[in-house]
Formats: sequence, structure tokens, C-alpha cells
Amino acid sequence: MKYIWNTFLYQPILSTLVFIYDKVAFGDFGLAVVILTIVIRIVLFPLFYKGAKQQAIIQKIQPKIRKIQKELKHDKEKQAAELMKIYKKHKINPFSSILTLLVQLPILIALYRVILNEIGGEFFDNFIFLGFIDLREKSIIIAVIAAILQYVQIRLAMPKKSTEKSSNPIASAGRMMAYIGPGLTLFILTRFPAALGIYWLTSTIFSIGQQIYINKRIKKEDVDEEIEELKEEAEEEVEKEEDKENKTKT
Repeated sequence: MKYIWNTFLYQPILSTLVFIYDKVAFGDFGLAVVILTIVIRIVLFPLFYKGAKQQAIIQKIQPKIRKIQKELKHDKEKQAAELMKIYKKHKINPFSSILTLLVQLPILIALYRVILNEIGGEFFDNFIFLGFIDLREKSIIIAVIAAILQYVQIRLAMPKKSTEKSSNPIASAGRMMAYIGPGLTLFILTRFPAALGIYWLTSTIFSIGQQIYINKRIKKEDVDEEIEELKEEAEEEVEKEEDKENKTKT
């Protein structure tokens, strides 16, 4: 297991970081971390996008899911069939987010370990980011900025109805996470070197851009879906009128 970790994750990420540090980032460790984080997030973007989009769609159709669960609580077989119909209609795989996380997590953990382990190592000697931030030391400023941006990211990922007061436990949990998540980020980053904060900050900014893109796509799809539903309703009305006319003639 250690061999697989070092050969396929740790060493490739470290080699890429060293290459970026030497050839692209002008010997600036902080800039190298920023570039590497962006490169990895771009490579993982299809997985991040798919997982985040599915999560957003699931949140959007929660009212329908809760209605089915309530109305068919005594008929589990029919309940499961109706839920599958909704998942199929919206092209949702309930387990895709877990699979996506399992692919992403080892890569992100390896990146995190490389950043922490290689500070002060033999490959790098310039840890002053932007001319004044020592990435070997803790940075309250970076930790606070990262926490604030994570709050923005979580709020963007929440449906608009969830940002309002509601008795729905799922919405309440989402609102709690909007505060707990950034609080944990602040707690963690104030106890580790600023290099980790730079990684976290860059990843969060990328996630905010990604979430804005997803929200726009979903909004467009909602409009398209409403148009399709109106077309179907119109076609049904036409069919009903035709049936009435045929019955009148006969």
C-alpha cells in the first residue's frame, strides 16, 4: 500500500511541484503551490463538476423526494420505484457523489502531505510568498481569508430556499454547515504553516468559480425543463381536444 501511495500519488505530485517551482514559478514556493493546486483542480474538474451538480440537483428536488417518502412510507417497494423514477428523470446516480469523493480524496490528501512534508526540504529554498508571507509560519490573515471564502462557497452551493428560515432539518443542517465549515477551516489553518493555507485558499477560490458556473447551468436547465413541461401540457391539451372531437363525430 505504501509503495502504491508513493509511486502513483506522492512522488508524481512532488515531481510536478518541483518542476513548477524550477521552471514556471520563478523559484517561488507559494506560487508553485498555487499553480499546482489549479492544475490538479482542472484535471479533477469533471469529477468535481459532476459531484457538485448532482448534489445541487438533489437539493432542488428534495421537496418531491420528501413528498414520496411521506405518502409511501408504508409501501417501501413502491417508494423505491417512485424515487428511482425521479432519479432517472433528472439523470441522478445516488451513489455517484461517494464514488467521486473516493477518486478525489487520495489525490487531494497526497497534495496536502507533499506541501506539509516538503517545507524546508532539499528541493525548495524560497518560502517567502509575495515578498512578505513566510509559508513556513502560521498566518492568521490567510486563515481568515480562507474561512470567509469557504463561507461564500457554501452559501453559493445552498439552494435559495435553504438560506431562509425553515423547519426543514436538511435546510437547517445546511445553514449550520455554512458556519461550522468556515469555523473548522479557521481552527485548522491557524495551527499549520501558511503553505497549507495557500493551497486551501486557492482550492476554495476555484470551487467558488465552479459553483457559480454550476448554478448558471442549472438555472438554464430549469428554464429548459419548464419549457418542455409546458410543451407536454400543450400537447396533452391538443390530444384531449382531438379525442373530444372524435367522440362527438362518432
